[in-house]
Order: sequence, then C-alpha cells, then structure tokens
Amino acid sequence: MSENVTTIGLIAGGRQFPLMVARGVKSHGYRLVVAGFTGHTNMDVVPFADVWRELKLGKLGKLIAFFKENGVERVIMAGTINKPKVMDVRHLDMRAIKLIFRQKNKGDSAILGTLAGEFEREGMPVVPAHSFLPELLTPEGVISRREPDEREWEDLRYGWKIAKELGRMDIGQCVVIREGIVSAVEALEGTDPTIARGCSLGGPGCVVIKVFKPGQQEQIDLPSLGLDTVKAMVEGKATCLGVEANRSLFFDRDEAIALADRSGIAIIGLTSEKMDL
Repeated sequence: MSENVTTIGLIAGGRQFPLMVARGVKSHGYRLVVAGFTGHTNMDVVPFADVWRELKLGKLGKLIAFFKENGVERVIMAGTINKPKVMDVRHLDMRAIKLIFRQKNKGDSAILGTLAGEFEREGMPVVPAHSFLPELLTPEGVISRREPDEREWEDLRYGWKIAKELGRMDIGQCVVIREGIVSAVEALEGTDPTIARGCSLGGPGCVVIKVFKPGQQEQIDLPSLGLDTVKAMVEGKATCLGVEANRSLFFDRDEAIALADRSGIAIIGLTSEKMDL
C-alpha cells in the first residue's frame, strides 16, 4: 500500500452507523484502523478494518496508543455507546478519569468535545463521520406525503424553542409536545424511550421535535433518527416529527418515510432560519 494513503481511525459503537462509515472510508481508498469495545461494538465492522483491536470501555490511554502505533491521522466516532457504563469509574483508566471528572458539565456534548480535544492534542483531529456519507443528512422541508397541519406547526415552533434551550444546557436533543404542553424531554434514555413516555402521557396526536444542540460539535455527534423512531411514533400514536435539517442523520430513510406515509405521520426537516422567526 502507498505511504501516501491516509489512515483513518474509527471508534466503533453499536448499530449500523459504524458499519456504514467503514464502507464509506474504504470506498474512498483510505486505510482503516478500528477500535471496538466489548459488548458495545457492531462486530460486522471488523472485516472492513485493515487493523482491528477490541478494547475495554474507558481505556482511553490504550485507545490513543493503539491509534498512534498504527499511524492514524484522523479520527471518526460512530455508533452508540452506553453512557452510564462509560461514566462508571470502575471501567476508566487514569487518563479517562482525569478527562471526565475535570468536567463540570458531564453532558454528552461536553464530554465528547473534551475527548475530541485529547485526540487533537495527539495530532489526530476528529472529523465528521457524515463527510463520508453526506446522503444521510436530513433534507430541508416536508419529507413525508402529508404536511403538518396548523396545530402541529404551532407545536413544532414551540418545541423547537424548548429543545434548543435544553440543548444549550446539554441535556438532550428531543422533546415531545401536544397542544403546547411538554410531555417528555430526552435525558440518558435516548429518543425512542422519550417518544414512548411522551406519547403515554400526552396521548394521541403528539409532536416530536429533535434538534442539533447549540454548541454541539458537528464532527462528533449529530442527532439521528430512522425507522425505529417512526415505529415508536406509530406505537405511541404521535402524528408529526420535526428534525433539524442538514444537521441530523436520517437512517433507513425510504423505509421510515414509507411507514410514516402509511400511518399518516408528517415528517419535516426544520431550519433555524424558519423556526427562529
């Protein structure tokens, strides 16, 4: 292999995203070094790796050393990791402990931003995963067959403001609203359980809003949605989903939209230019 080939280090979590990123990286002709974590990583990513190592969660020093030993020039983070387990001090090495516990804010964005800074200091900047998969970005405008009605638009506008304020505090990305009443906000549990709880409290007709957190770093962690999101909405009898366009990832888009159309759910890509009026 040519010495001029760029080496990408992939920190691989669960679900389909790390596999998609690995395919994208290899399609560009780059060398791929993958670090996975016991019980967290989608192991389907392994065949795409030029170099692979499974590490225990929280061993930041070993992760950085592994990447440096293998000539990693840029780092990508992709896939889900169980945050409560990450924060369990029993799993952390001294470097990770110092990194996390010097943080006053232990929200996702703050911790991931600090982690990215560690790689940057080691000469391995973190780059956006979606730069290899731009087709995953949520488009602007109405995506489903049905457009939001007037009541849903009111909830979208109100929910946008609430979600952005929660995001500024690094709490979560998703809120569930019905007729101007907040029925659920996202915390550690993730989007789909938030939708289930919000719909159980708010009843049929809930509106779900998911946004990019102010101050969040696009190269680290974009909001995501997909078929499971729409399934949760169908189960909870929610009727509208608004998600920030161009700053969120939409997985299994065709299947998700088809299900939304069959279920009468409106899906729309929102922008700050239109929602902050």
